[in-house]
This record gives sequence, structure tokens and C-alpha cells, in this order.
Amino acid sequence: MASDDLDEIDLKILRILQAEPEIAIQEIGARVGLSHTPCWRRIRKMQDSGLLKGRVWLVDGEKAGLDVSIFVFVRLDTHSAEVMDTFEAATLTIPEIMQCYTVSGEFDYMLRVVVGSVRDYERTVKGKLLKLPHVGIMNSHFALNEVKNTTAYPI
Repeated sequence: MASDDLDEIDLKILRILQAEPEIAIQEIGARVGLSHTPCWRRIRKMQDSGLLKGRVWLVDGEKAGLDVSIFVFVRLDTHSAEVMDTFEAATLTIPEIMQCYTVSGEFDYMLRVVVGSVRDYERTVKGKLLKLPHVGIMNSHFALNEVKNTTAYPI
């Protein structure tokens, strides 16, 4: 389902689901002017197309004891599609890596790593990150304060 396929009712449904993921379909329908079945069909179509990717509970990292976020910039020692695929697959196996992006500029990747302490990060670097395949240079930046963190897209 492409963004061109979405009408204003679909967009309203998406806004509601992002803000209130536990809301009943009947309530969504009432807010957007649909009965239960047509509203359910629209949501199901968005799920089937992959636009909606499921539901999750968001954990408060600080309360879970994982309140140290580090942005790690990685430059690979060599470049090829195979090397990049190997590196990317390896990042998927490290739970402390919450996000991994290919980026433009001086580095090849930006990772968001979350740990409980600076000492935990040191262990993660030595035991996991430096063992990632083809790591040439790593540059770490510690987040001092989380000002904004949202999962809601500006629809």
C-alpha cells in the first residue's frame, strides 16, 4: 500500500493507532465516521500491505536500567556489497544495537547502542562491536539527555 493509496480516513486511522495502539476498532470507526467492519477492513488492508507492522509495548529504558545511549559511527575497512551484507547481518545478532543505519559522509554506518553504564559499554565494545566484521574505525558519541524520542510518524 503506497502513500498515494491512502485517503484522509486512512490517515486519520493511522494517527489514532499511533497515539492509542490499544484503542478498540469500534472506537476508531466512531472517530473517523465508519462502522466496525469497514474500519476493520481498512486496518487489515494496511496490515496485509506491510504499512502496519504489528504492535509493541515500549519499554522505558531508564526504568529498565538501560539509560545510556551511544551513537556509534563505523567506517568499514573495505567496501563491497558482500562486506556490507555481512556487517549488517552481524549487527542483527547484538541486542545492545537498537538501530543500525547506513549513512552518507565520512562513516558508513551509524548505530544506536543502549547499555546500563559506561562500563557496560566498554564491555560491549571489546566483546562485541570490535568483533563485527570489517570494522575499520569506530567513533562513539554519548547522548547526554534524551530530548525527543517518538515512534509516531508525522502523518
